Amino acid sequence: MNKNKDSTLSEIKVTPLASESFGVRSMCTLVETPDTTLLLDAGISLCPYRFNLPPHPIEFQTINQLRKVILDAANKTQITTISHYHFDHHTPSHEDWLVNWTAKVETARQIYQNKIVLIKNPQVNINASQRQRACLFQKTGGRYAKTIEAADGRTFTFNNTKLCFTPAVAHGAEGGMLGWVTLVSVVYKEECFLFAPDVQGPMSVHTTELILAAKPTLLMIGGPPLYLDSFCVEHSKLKQSLYNLERLVRIIPVIILEHHVLRDELWRSKLAQIFATAQISGHTLLTAAEYVGQKNFFLESRRPYLFKEYPVSDEFEQWMCALMNKKILKPPL
Repeated sequence: MNKNKDSTLSEIKVTPLASESFGVRSMCTLVETPDTTLLLDAGISLCPYRFNLPPHPIEFQTINQLRKVILDAANKTQITTISHYHFDHHTPSHEDWLVNWTAKVETARQIYQNKIVLIKNPQVNINASQRQRACLFQKTGGRYAKTIEAADGRTFTFNNTKLCFTPAVAHGAEGGMLGWVTLVSVVYKEECFLFAPDVQGPMSVHTTELILAAKPTLLMIGGPPLYLDSFCVEHSKLKQSLYNLERLVRIIPVIILEHHVLRDELWRSKLAQIFATAQISGHTLLTAAEYVGQKNFFLESRRPYLFKEYPVSDEFEQWMCALMNKKILKPPL
């Protein structure tokens, strides 16, 4: 990948590997310090249906390519983290070519084998669906790990590198149905990178305060789900997300904004005020693709255009019919 645009970190190297701005649902990130190398949230997914359409072949080609990137990165890491148990944030052990691009247990084994795996507590502050997934992970892909430890609220030290996990925070709004996630700060001497997946803005004031208290130089955060406005998410909660995000851009020098927010094709215009605040503050707000010097490659939000501009083959049409009949086979690309 190209050299990133951020010069605020000299000892900590942050490399986004998969994200919405790369064409998939993910926030998987490689972090390297002089002491250790870790892989954050090694999951990747596609939305099975959006705009009444399955993923376009270009989306399948992209997840195939980026899954390989994640697997290659896993080969040189000692530590892997799981912030929560949605499949775009950890890799399951079942065969699934529609959503997760996984080949039974083999894909998960390649990621977690012989690793120190630091996970969201599978028993405390967790909803029923994620508790079930956490249990399944520990029995399947997780059994290849060197060690597995619940990380909520704990600090792990590797020479001069510290991994500081927050207690579980809301996946979005306080009291919501989506459960909880853990955030992690990677601290090397005086430098701090904070990874805040799926906080949806942040939507929670409490989460906002935790982020500010960590005093990161670089923050990677899951932004507000604008595409769900007044549909699955109350408009007032999205307004709170935007207010909290504006607080962050005033104080934090560089913010990588990713995930839910980029599923709205008009995301940039809807965040015009926040971009203006960042500029006035002399701070940088950008996507993961922009951070590594690449062009944004949005696919899910453009799915209707993909099917119109790049018609699918007869073979792919037949595959979609098989998919509707619950025959999940690897798609023809």
